[in-house]
Amino acid sequence: MKPIPESPVATSVMPSPNHGERRGGPPTMLLLHYTGMESAAAALQRLANPISEVSAHYVVLEDGRVIQMVPESRRAWHAGAGVWGRTASGLERDINSRSIGIEIVNGGHVGGLPPYPSKQIDAVIALSRDIIARWGIAPWHVLAHSDVAPERKEDPGEHFPWDRLAAAGVGHHVPAAPIRDGRFFAEGDAGQPIEALQAMFALYGYDIPVTGIFDPRTKAVITAFQRRFRQERVDGVADASTITTLRDLLAGLPSR
Repeated sequence: MKPIPESPVATSVMPSPNHGERRGGPPTMLLLHYTGMESAAAALQRLANPISEVSAHYVVLEDGRVIQMVPESRRAWHAGAGVWGRTASGLERDINSRSIGIEIVNGGHVGGLPPYPSKQIDAVIALSRDIIARWGIAPWHVLAHSDVAPERKEDPGEHFPWDRLAAAGVGHHVPAAPIRDGRFFAEGDAGQPIEALQAMFALYGYDIPVTGIFDPRTKAVITAFQRRFRQERVDGVADASTITTLRDLLAGLPSR
């Protein structure tokens, strides 16, 4: 008998051996990735290969088919080293244990960041909504891989249509503030404004020390934020558009 997918959105099961016991409780986050490989077949082979030591709960193909690879009750190996805040215990450092991972077949930045087909995004939305409903995942815990690992990861990239997901009830989103001339902060700046900026990003959930120095970590966090929330210009510079968009997102969060 063929295994039955947990989500009614999934069309088939291709088991991966790469998983383990969850630690610290049930999943509270949904993490979206791109595969960043030349083909779906290559990505599936890697995710099912015990030598690779990587996996995901689901893979969404370009034509909208969804393959389950790891049971949701198990800890898939999709996030690697990463951190996210706004959890009951503060910064969560075992993202794999507390998340469900969806790999979206796309060549990624190394492949020229091709557009995501509409059928594929429809499937991502349907799958995400099903997972969110069953596990009670909060909108601000629907994350990009680059959110939890801003110095290592870029996926799912600045072409991913987060606004379309938000319109369907998936994730936390506000319209990006318009880009305009004015004061900005960049690498090498220091002082109280940088400290306040870092504190705002930390409040949203990013793992960023509040040092008052605009260092490479700060630039990486801002770049990840722009890939997600201000996609028109991804440059790691904290301009008025970036800061205003962050402020608007913070205004929509519940008080702790």
